[in-house]
Parts: sequence; structure tokens; C-alpha cells
Amino acid sequence: MATATVKQSYTIPCSSVFRDAVLELAGKRGVNAADLARSVMLIVPEAAIEDYDDPGDPPPGDRETIVLKSGPAEGRPWRRKPRLQLRLPAGHSIIAVRKALNMALHFDLGEVKMRVEKADVLAAERLVLEEAHALKKRQNEPPVELLQSREELERLRAIVDNLAFEPLDRGVTTFNEALHVMGFAPSARPDIKSIRIKYRVLASIHHPDSNYGSHQRMTQLNAAMDLLRRHIA
Repeated sequence: MATATVKQSYTIPCSSVFRDAVLELAGKRGVNAADLARSVMLIVPEAAIEDYDDPGDPPPGDRETIVLKSGPAEGRPWRRKPRLQLRLPAGHSIIAVRKALNMALHFDLGEVKMRVEKADVLAAERLVLEEAHALKKRQNEPPVELLQSREELERLRAIVDNLAFEPLDRGVTTFNEALHVMGFAPSARPDIKSIRIKYRVLASIHHPDSNYGSHQRMTQLNAAMDLLRRHIA
């Protein structure tokens, strides 16, 4: 059974023109932006990508407006630098990913061409065979560190599941319900500083983008934060 590749979320700041061009190319190819970057990084030598032009960060004044979807400021508009959100295997730099996307655009425009020689093909074949052999060996003989990491991850997930609050059927409507969701004792009367500290810790756990995230818990956490803040104010 193959081991799943660990991916992480990449935020790639870029101009709105560059972002729109990447998204348009991805749509035309029926893929997403991460597929474009990954395709280039799979076939183009790393040194060639490093030497390629970087389109850079967005210029001054180039901003986009979004509406915040969670947190105390939920529903409010926010101006930020344009960006692309990609999920790729861990270990890449932001600049390398942006250069790879730039190369993908130039490939599509015919401004970049590749020459494949026999030596290159043989070297690529050898590399693929070596990687396949190494992967098979790792699968048959998983290192102790990997087994321990998996066990620790499962243990942490079990701890989070057992300690996390149970979402309330009717949502957060009372002060005591808000205390429950935020992890305070029923008799507690926390100040605003304690509430904010508790919120930041719990939000990092329950946010849908985290490994242990829950949209329902995050929604009720935001509601509890707003209710407690209004009560104290």
C-alpha cells in the first residue's frame, strides 16, 4: 500500500494579473494551479527553475477585497495582497513555486521550449527506477521513527477528539453555553484578556484548515467569543 504524500498549504503572493493568468490557464487545462506548478517541477530541473524569472510580489496598490468568513470580524470586507492558494508536497519555497507557475504560463504561450536528448531520457529513467526501488523498500521496511510518528499522530487525534467540546444542538445562546464552548468552568467570570487568549488557542485547533479542524466547532467558538465579549463589555 503506497504511503500518501504529505501536502501543505502554500500562500503565493503575486500580482492580480499573474494570478488571473494562472487561474485561466488551469481552467483551460481542466486542472488547478497546484497541478500546473507540480507538473513543471516534475519535468524541469530544479536549477533551471531557480534561474528562471520570478514575477515577484504584487506592486504597491494592487489589492483585492475579500469578506472574512470566520473570527470576530466575520462578514467584514478586508483588502489584502492578491495571492494564489495551492496545496503541494512540503519542502518547496514560495519563490520556486511562483517561478514554476511563470514557466507554465510561458510554456503555454510557446515562449519556452524543452529539448530532450537520449542521455536525459536514460538519466530520467534511472532516477524513476531508483525512486521506485527506494519507495518499495521503505514500504516493506518502515523505519521505527515513522511508526512512532504515526502512533503519536493517532494518539494526538484521539486526545483532541476526547477533549474537544461537543457542539450544542441549538448553537450558543446563553452565557453558560459560551463558557462551556470556550472551556471555562460554569462559575468562571473571565476578563476579556483571558477570553482572547483562550479563543486564539482553540481557534488554532478547531479551524477547518487545521489537521483537527471542525467547521461546526469553529462556528460555535466564534459565537461564544462574540457573546462573552458583549456580556463583559
